[in-house]
Amino acid sequence: MTLTEKMRDYLKAIHSLQGAEGEVTVSGVADHLGVAVASVSNMAKRLAEGGLVHRTASRGVGLTEEGEREALRLIRAHRLIELFLTEVVGLPWDQVHDEAERLEHAVSDRLVERLAEILGHPSVDPHGDPIPTEEGLLDEKALATLTDLEVGQRAEVRRVTAQDPAMLQYLSSVGLTPDQTFTLLGKGPFEGPLTLRIGGAEQIIGWKVAREVQVVTL
Repeated sequence: MTLTEKMRDYLKAIHSLQGAEGEVTVSGVADHLGVAVASVSNMAKRLAEGGLVHRTASRGVGLTEEGEREALRLIRAHRLIELFLTEVVGLPWDQVHDEAERLEHAVSDRLVERLAEILGHPSVDPHGDPIPTEEGLLDEKALATLTDLEVGQRAEVRRVTAQDPAMLQYLSSVGLTPDQTFTLLGKGPFEGPLTLRIGGAEQIIGWKVAREVQVVTL
């Protein structure tokens, strides 16, 4: 089966949304991609005919082994391109997602592996997202979010899940980027603002932003 760019985008969306049960609702995919539920149902039927997805008893969809491999291949290309654009080309991390979305379908597997070699076979992209290996293995560690911390705890940023460029620019401006350490000084009640000490300066951030920052305690 020859895959179109749209088919690959659906596989990647299902992969990013499916939980521990290995499935996602049709409406969830539709919301994620900004398309009609009927469009997802039609595409799921085509992908199922190609052996890439399966329909579940709860009327959701999940990836087959072949579909999983294809999704991870695309994710690997996307995240390596993002890292190449930041490390080599010099684009800021808030601009690389959209560029990688356009380029990921155009690069060959050979070029992807050359990018990995040039970059030193990295394990994470600029946002801290894990990069699948050439063999299709993805090390998805469960991480706490900044909102899970207790006042007084010191932590290190490991991953930023936000894709909105404005939020990424804001996080850069306050210093909340991967590998940055900080201390939680205060936590407002009822999902109130959080006060952090980052690099010797105090910063106040909102709960919505804090939920996009995944950390490990030190």
